[in-house]
Amino acid sequence: MRWSEICIHTTEEAIEPVTNILYEAGVGGVVIEDSKDLRQLAGSDSRYSLDPADYPLDGVNVKAYLPINSFLGETVEEIKQSLNNLVLYDIDLGDGQVTLSEHNEEEWATAWKKYYKPVKVGRCFYISPTWESFEPGNSERQIIELDPGMAFGTGTHPTTVLCIEALEKYLPDQASVLDVGTGTGVLSIAAAKLGADKVIAVDLDAVAVQSAKLNVKLNHVQDVVNVRQNNLSDHVTGTYQIVVANLLAELVIRLAESSVGERLDDDGRLIASGIIKQKKAQVVQALSKNGLRVIESMESGDWVALIAEKAE
Repeated sequence: MRWSEICIHTTEEAIEPVTNILYEAGVGGVVIEDSKDLRQLAGSDSRYSLDPADYPLDGVNVKAYLPINSFLGETVEEIKQSLNNLVLYDIDLGDGQVTLSEHNEEEWATAWKKYYKPVKVGRCFYISPTWESFEPGNSERQIIELDPGMAFGTGTHPTTVLCIEALEKYLPDQASVLDVGTGTGVLSIAAAKLGADKVIAVDLDAVAVQSAKLNVKLNHVQDVVNVRQNNLSDHVTGTYQIVVANLLAELVIRLAESSVGERLDDDGRLIASGIIKQKKAQVVQALSKNGLRVIESMESGDWVALIAEKAE
């Protein structure tokens, strides 16, 4: 069987919405080629390397595969229209160039895996795909094994890294954690491995919930992490020492407006990421209006993570 590879050149900000558009069009998986990931890995002491020929000079390539059939042209046009509609949500798509190329099924089935290698994240972890035989040597870092499946993220995006670094800094011993928009479950797994004794992981996407449950079991933290399908923090009860939300800025604002502060212990902390620098002020303002004070801002490239607590 022949497949058409669709490649969308875009920005870091638009990775998640572009990925969602592709999944809505029926693709079975995506490949994200981020030029910043290539530079970051080149400047690290990782034992792995990536081929620069596979990456754009700037920005991000989001790739997916569609079967070549009579519906291909219509599907591609629907994708292009959905991409154009992102402007209505104030999302910077960049040039948004869409290109197509043909591949054999054998190439499609495994091609995306070559981009995903073990990497160091934060002070405490390696994140490694399940199909890699990885030994950390004498390192004391813990290994998080991930099979991203159809869920967004491999755990190495700057927004995820910022959240893990914040968890390493702010997570108390034997903490309770609420992970909003868990995706692959990587942040919940990290929290459990850092010593949390109760983690509730929620995501609206049924595919993400399935992926998170699988990864939780792969990492043997199912006794700590409970994965549920849920919209943001709706219908979540109780309070938590940490609420972590790696979402788009607009969703972090919605989360603030939905009284997420009520889910925090009196001395609890909100870790919010997925925020592009240009929208930081909007998020800080929304948090402030809803009783939360930002105590730290962490940055990586164009991305920001905010740590907030209840205002006195």
